[in-house]
Amino acid sequence: MVSLYDSFVYPFVVLFSIPLALIGVMVILAITGNSLNIFTMLGMIMLIGLVAKNAIMIVDFANMRKEAGANTHDALIQANHARLRPILMTTIAMIFGMIPIAIAKGAGAEMNNGLAWVIIGGLTSSLFLTLIIVPVVYSLFDSILRRMGKGEKVDYDAEMKAEYDHKELSEDGYTPKHID
Repeated sequence: MVSLYDSFVYPFVVLFSIPLALIGVMVILAITGNSLNIFTMLGMIMLIGLVAKNAIMIVDFANMRKEAGANTHDALIQANHARLRPILMTTIAMIFGMIPIAIAKGAGAEMNNGLAWVIIGGLTSSLFLTLIIVPVVYSLFDSILRRMGKGEKVDYDAEMKAEYDHKELSEDGYTPKHID
């Protein structure tokens, strides 16, 4: 993610969204009476990818808007507005896809019930919390970067040309004239 965002800071914004899903996981496990077992942990691993995808969509779109000239606040509002529908559609599709697994009865269904409930609870909580918390954390990190002076881009070509001192070469074409 560091190479994707060209920064060490914005991947932390994405990773900050992952614990938000754990709130829904613990609540849904308490409501349904499921235990924390290998299948629920497998659901949590699956949930990490789904939740991180939502945060990546918001951060990536906000970065594109900032590169286009928008300020941070406007870029985040536009990112939330533009990415709400895809995030909502994938989350709702995944939740509806997990409902039959969560309510299934029969031989072997108990193992997969916990996995499905974890995904349902985690996606439900992360849907709302990601759309609120990720822009707030992005804004905080962006303001810290601006205060530290790390937000401006450096024109390395101009810097290299500014320090270059051209020397005339002797007849051999390799050594400067003043050395001869």
